[in-house]
Amino acid sequence: MVDLQRWPADAHRHQQLSRVPTGRAVRGAAVEAAAQQHLREAGLRPVTTNARYRRGEIDLIMRDGDVVVFVEVRYRADARFGGGAASVDRRKRRKLVIAAQLFLQSHPWLAEQPCRFDVVEAAGEPPQLNWLRDAFRLEDC
Repeated sequence: MVDLQRWPADAHRHQQLSRVPTGRAVRGAAVEAAAQQHLREAGLRPVTTNARYRRGEIDLIMRDGDVVVFVEVRYRADARFGGGAASVDRRKRRKLVIAAQLFLQSHPWLAEQPCRFDVVEAAGEPPQLNWLRDAFRLEDC
C-alpha cells in the first residue's frame, strides 16, 4: 500500500509526462497510418494495428482477399544508410515471424488462411511510400 503522506505531490504529473510520445513515436504513428491508408486504397482490409508480443511486434495486419498480410512499416528520413526495407534484416524477420505465429495462435480462425509478409518503406520529407508485396518468406528467416 502506498503511503500518500510520503508520496511526492508531483508524482502523478511525472507519470503523465513519461507517457508523452516522443517526436519519433509521433512520426512513426503517422507513417503507419499513411501506410495503412495506402494499403486500404489498394484493396486490403485492416485487421489490427501494433500487435505486440513479448518477442516482437507487427505494425499492421491486413487481409488481401483470403490472405493474412503481416506488414512491417519502416521509415528513414535519409536513405543514405539504406532504405527501410534494407533494415528488415534476418533478426527482424525472425521476430516478425514469431509475432505472426503468436497472433495466429490467438486468432485460430485466421490460422488456416495463407499468409505473407509485406514491407512498406517510407523515406524523405514528406515521406514517400514504397510497398513491397511478399517482401520475404519463412525460408528467408
